[in-house]
Amino acid sequence: MNLNNTFLILITILFTVSCSSEKVKKSVIVEKSLDLQVQEAYQEGKKSLEEGDVLFAAKKFNEAEILFPQSKWAPKSSLMAAYSYYSQDYYSDAIMELDRFIRVYPLNKNLDYAYYLLALCYYEQIVDEEKDVGSMTNAKDNFNIVINKYPNTEYAIDSIFKVDLIDDILASKEMYIGRYYFEKQKWIAAINRFRTVVDNYETTVYTEEALHRLVEIHYRIGLENEAKKFAKLLGYNYQSSKWYEQSYMIFDKKYEKNRNSLIKKNNKTKGIIKKFKSLIN
Repeated sequence: MNLNNTFLILITILFTVSCSSEKVKKSVIVEKSLDLQVQEAYQEGKKSLEEGDVLFAAKKFNEAEILFPQSKWAPKSSLMAAYSYYSQDYYSDAIMELDRFIRVYPLNKNLDYAYYLLALCYYEQIVDEEKDVGSMTNAKDNFNIVINKYPNTEYAIDSIFKVDLIDDILASKEMYIGRYYFEKQKWIAAINRFRTVVDNYETTVYTEEALHRLVEIHYRIGLENEAKKFAKLLGYNYQSSKWYEQSYMIFDKKYEKNRNSLIKKNNKTKGIIKKFKSLIN
């Protein structure tokens, strides 16, 4: 190899190294520039949120995430966008952001908060217990995720409390329908409703009455052994309850006689009151 060829190879190598070095420098500069833009967008969003402009805040947080999706600011920005919507009751938008956050950042350290905030979005939409069953169910499901996956967090404590409140509402609904079927003597339908309360909402205040209703229905339709089974369960767990006393009375030989006598007495009283009202009008 002659001297000229050697010189040309050396020049080529130096040029290649120089170009590569220049590309690395440019890449670092671009990355630093992007990081700066992300921080600026994030700070703008934070400022807008503090000022109450939640829609603009969410926009800036989303912008920060899109600018540099590989940075540490991306998941933080996504979560802040969701919180911005939640803070001013834009629950549907917040739910969309949180669902995406959970899907895109499944290993993020703030996943417990994301599930908790998602549960709150559904919980805050519970207005009418007759119509908002879907919101109650979704809220309960996500609160339970927090309770089961992150039991040692502060979010789990509040989640347990809110699940109990939701269960009270759902149990109340089941009891209302069950009582209706009971009055109409639709025994199977009533049993199904009261069993739902006992099986799914056993920690609520309605469990005692539900057990008593199951005792009474089974006794009425001739399934005395089943009635005794529910009476024992009621007595074991709620011995001082008024519902246990009423269930105990069912197995008293004088129960039917006393019950019929009470009905006649009530009907007689209603008749006297009606007659009295007609006299004074």
